Amino acid sequence: MKQTTVNALVSPEGSLEILSSHEVNRLKDRSEGGLYRLFRQCALAVLNTGAETDDCKDLMEVHVDFDIRLVPQPRGLKLEVVNAPASAFVDEEMLRAIREHLFSVLRDIVYSASIPATMPGFRRDHPEDITNLIFHILRNARVLQSGRQPDLVVCWGGHSISREEYTYSKEVGHQLGLRALSICTGCGPGAMKGPMKGATIGHAKQRVKNGRYIGLTEPGIIGAEAPNPIVNELVILPDIEKRLEAFVRTGHGIIVFPGGVGTAEEILYLLGLLLHPDNIDLPFPVVFTGLPENAEYFEMIDRFIRNALGDKAAEKYEIIIDDPVRVAQTMKKGIAEVETFRRAMQDAYYFNWMLKIDPVFQLPFEPTHKSMRELALHKHQPVHMIAANLRKAFSGIVAGNVKEEGIRQIEVNGPFEICGDPELLGPLEELLEAFVRQNRMKLPGGSAYEPSYRIVASRETA
Repeated sequence: MKQTTVNALVSPEGSLEILSSHEVNRLKDRSEGGLYRLFRQCALAVLNTGAETDDCKDLMEVHVDFDIRLVPQPRGLKLEVVNAPASAFVDEEMLRAIREHLFSVLRDIVYSASIPATMPGFRRDHPEDITNLIFHILRNARVLQSGRQPDLVVCWGGHSISREEYTYSKEVGHQLGLRALSICTGCGPGAMKGPMKGATIGHAKQRVKNGRYIGLTEPGIIGAEAPNPIVNELVILPDIEKRLEAFVRTGHGIIVFPGGVGTAEEILYLLGLLLHPDNIDLPFPVVFTGLPENAEYFEMIDRFIRNALGDKAAEKYEIIIDDPVRVAQTMKKGIAEVETFRRAMQDAYYFNWMLKIDPVFQLPFEPTHKSMRELALHKHQPVHMIAANLRKAFSGIVAGNVKEEGIRQIEVNGPFEICGDPELLGPLEELLEAFVRQNRMKLPGGSAYEPSYRIVASRETA
């Protein structure tokens, strides 16, 4: 079906107004090493805010005629959009929030591409350099605010959730807003939008004028989870691993709502970090929460975690069912403990420098049929490595479900194959089947979900 489109010339809004000739040339470069294709993909996702789709490949194909061009001006620059989704405009004027997001995309893509060249000796595979890169991207986006007390709650959960689950996430956000806490999510719909929407009402009631609604995303996922309209600080990190690290470095506590494989990936990442011996005494409140009908879901998640990572992992989170007030109170108390600890240790409130992150959680994992099949899914390894490899398995399934490159790989070569120790794979398969039954893999309304993975016969792991 032909989409209604608009051509427009757009002025900068808040983030980036001037570019060097080198940056302009890289953004115009349509070759493999240029930035044009990446910029176009992310810009289209932002302009598609509010659309009911989570298929990056479909988004690109529907808007194959979309183009975005830099227009130099005597006092800066403008962007020309050609065949842009009409939903991004009102009375032929681009919505201000979308304009902000569009120039945030420009800012972060330019900066992420240029900063390694400005950091002498920068190594893409070195833990300290990776963390410094994330710090610089966040600082450049003005997310890091030195004069602010800890107040940032990260909310994770599925983009494909029921209306009742969405309403519950909104009420939790409302209770957080009433306590002057700000929200950071993956910036998309569902459980990423609900807490932000609720917090806006809570902030309004308390006359909180500096409430923050931070959205952290990355190029591979932004087309499937376009920024929701409430996000007022958007940051695009280079890849999923840097996005996950940005969450735990900037956030002061985490709430997890029901979700699918992306949420499971986030949980395993977080627990893998918190189980590291250097992080044992680090306060970091984590709450899993949902409606009464979600109790079985969290029991299933809890069983999976205990089987894979042991009972110690379960001590790192609290499950609270159907009690938004208690969730918010628990988070407020936990963040107060974070503040006390950071002050005593003279660590920054705005960036968790003390958190130890093993390189296995930082280096980008590229899901391919070969890399997915070779994952070490067995218990003959340290517990944080079990978490890291399971996290990669879920990351691959996410790629096969919603990311353009992953979807194309599945179309050509069939589902990713996952193999390993039956002690891990049995509960993993049970969890994945539950996600499918509960429609947590993809947004409803399209064709029936076709799994992007296949659990195959185990190999020897001893």
